[in-house]
Amino acid sequence: MRRINLAVTAACALAVAACSDGGSGTGPDGRSQVSLSLATEPASALGLSLDETVTLGENTLVLTSAQLVLKEIEFERAESSSDCADDLPDGDDDCEELEIGPVLVDLPLGTGITRELTVAVDTGHYDELEFVIHKPEDGGDAADAAFLAAHPDFAGVSIRVTGTFNGTPFTYETDLDVEQEHDLVPALVVAESGTVNVTLMVDISTWFLDEAKTALVDPATANKGGANESVVKENIKQSVEAFEDDNSDGSSDD
Repeated sequence: MRRINLAVTAACALAVAACSDGGSGTGPDGRSQVSLSLATEPASALGLSLDETVTLGENTLVLTSAQLVLKEIEFERAESSSDCADDLPDGDDDCEELEIGPVLVDLPLGTGITRELTVAVDTGHYDELEFVIHKPEDGGDAADAAFLAAHPDFAGVSIRVTGTFNGTPFTYETDLDVEQEHDLVPALVVAESGTVNVTLMVDISTWFLDEAKTALVDPATANKGGANESVVKENIKQSVEAFEDDNSDGSSDD
């Protein structure tokens, strides 16, 4: 079993063309390509606004920006007998690990537009995707230091959302630092040529619901120490799904 480290810079993650070979389906080393997309709703969804508006009862939430920090992505081979493990020596697990930063990404709101990064990986079947929503810290490793030099206002912050709640502006920030694991059903098949795409669908409309999922909460009450901090953190963790989406329309191909 083996681990392959693929270096992808933050600039590369935000500029797909710089990371690809112009669409031939193979990377510069001849390996196949896997792209990763981010979306908040399918491309077929109605509306072309640059925000996400949620109305429930008498409350209206308008999200105007949502940024999150991602640090590590791993595709686990279907034939692997154990989870991806960070504490194993190089070559001792069956995962493709993409070192991407940390990198700051903007979730596309209300449009179904996805933002992608593309990397070369070995052929095989992959049935699980793992990634980290990451909280960069002062005094952390060299990667965190480089990230915070470019984004000093994200020290201790993994997600920042801005918008209005019933017309009142808010900024929501969280120090959520969590690894996410998502099954790929059916397994992702990476062949010797061509490109396959995996979409991370983030249902941001559910982030600011109460524990019963029947009412909206004021995002200001979910900041650190707020009454709804833990509820919103849990909502965020439960809001993501992953699936093969080769036409990048925000819907599963299965």
